[in-house]
Amino acid sequence: MKNHNGIDEITLSYLNLQTPQEHRGNIFIFFLVFLDIIGLLPILGESFSALFFWPAIIPIGLLHIAAIVYMIAPYKFEHSYYLFFGVYGVVNTFIYFLVIQKLLYINIGIESQIVFILGAILLILLLVFFQWFNIKMLYSGTYAKLQQNKKKISVSPIITATAFGYIIAQFIMSALASGSIKLMVIITLISILSVVTAFFSIYIHRYFFIRKNYEIVKRTYPEFGLPKNLRRN
Repeated sequence: MKNHNGIDEITLSYLNLQTPQEHRGNIFIFFLVFLDIIGLLPILGESFSALFFWPAIIPIGLLHIAAIVYMIAPYKFEHSYYLFFGVYGVVNTFIYFLVIQKLLYINIGIESQIVFILGAILLILLLVFFQWFNIKMLYSGTYAKLQQNKKKISVSPIITATAFGYIIAQFIMSALASGSIKLMVIITLISILSVVTAFFSIYIHRYFFIRKNYEIVKRTYPEFGLPKNLRRN
């Protein structure tokens, strides 16, 4: 039974946690579809380049090895899952960055390093933005108000503007470099997915928040972090 006595609304709103079964499902879906099919396959596809293959395959391989733990024992590793999934968000966004760069440099034939530098800067800004946005949403009480239906927002004009800014920037770079409508559409779609995976990086902050407030977490979810055979529910 959850005990909410003495817990402030802001903290409680951030402790609206998923179940271990949902964790396992998230890993299966997002790894298979977002990381392997949409991320890794374009890296392996034509035209193949070792320059983009090795920076992609190493973090992807390490993530898959770590994922085995969370697929086998999602209950026991319920806490560290949040750190793991946040790292996944960073890695998957980085893989999409590599996919876009491969399309620009290998398929289109760009030679200037400026495009790579601008892409890397956009990647970093996107990841940093979501960390800032998440903290702002938490401590301003917005998450709490949303969960209590006290505030109605459509994600927020800020996050919408940032997402469109990142997507448009990638589109412009591809449009200037190539007249191929097909490649421009692919790069735009990958950019949209980059915004989604970058959002998952906020789970890193949630991991440290849970660690800092572990006593409150155990009051709210007494079985949190316990193996499945030790749980009643």
